[in-house]
Amino acid sequence: MRLVLSALLWPGLLAGCIWLTHLGIQADRTVLVFNLTYFGLAALLLLLERVMPHERAWQRSDGQLPADLLHTVLNKSVVQVMVVMGAALGISEAVSPDGGASWPTAWPLWAQVLLGLIIAEFGFYWAHRLKHEWAPLWPYHAVHHSVTRLWIVNTGRFHFGDTLLAIAFSQPLLFLAGAPGPIFLYVASITAFCGLLTHCNVEMRCGPLNRIFNTPETHRWHHSPDLAEGNRNYGENFLLWDQLFRTWFCPAGRRPPAAIGIREAMPRGFLGQLAAPFVWRRLQARPALPLMPRIPQGLEAAE
Repeated sequence: MRLVLSALLWPGLLAGCIWLTHLGIQADRTVLVFNLTYFGLAALLLLLERVMPHERAWQRSDGQLPADLLHTVLNKSVVQVMVVMGAALGISEAVSPDGGASWPTAWPLWAQVLLGLIIAEFGFYWAHRLKHEWAPLWPYHAVHHSVTRLWIVNTGRFHFGDTLLAIAFSQPLLFLAGAPGPIFLYVASITAFCGLLTHCNVEMRCGPLNRIFNTPETHRWHHSPDLAEGNRNYGENFLLWDQLFRTWFCPAGRRPPAAIGIREAMPRGFLGQLAAPFVWRRLQARPALPLMPRIPQGLEAAE
């Protein structure tokens, strides 16, 4: 029974959340329904993390709950709501409420949403990849990767500069494609739901879906401290661009590492983490207390 449930959870929860969001958008109650759905999903995943965890070691406190929550509040309420839902959607509505001439408005809604996701995903992919592979951007993204366990509370643990970069790479692509306002809402909502699901510490087996979507199984590999494994699976919702650019990684018969984190020092406090990218060289040049022993010796030797 548990095996069947673990196979149904990810597609079932995501489909249910998308359907509820669709009802909210159609009824012009987007914000209310989205928030009820988002926090309902979070509460359910918190319960499932206790009942059927993927890693029991991740159930232990890492002392980062206050910092995780403050990052989440800053990113979700200020950056994403004000910038994406306010400025971005406002501009798109002002320019073309029903979509630009190049947008396939005659397509079924589901096809338009899928197209919007694929277009935005191209921006998400390259923003994410650059953060890992271009040194000046890594300190911002390192705040997120400094977590030593994955659970839904650190889903929103991103430096605000990191989040703004993802928005800057993805939203203009939808503008240029002429996407109408509702498509922005669907893309933003689905991305938020996928974020909770990919970071949750719940046993989910996604099988062939791992080749198409950013699932918990594929994203756990992305948090591997071994760069040959961690610098992979950059997609936010889909792994389409990872497949095309050969950065997909999800080996069969192997379990993602339980010991995750970064080698660099990261302050434990929220304000210190906000300042970290701006004092990165100085931070790495002096002795610091990492969130946990940086990487077990076995992994150091293996690399």
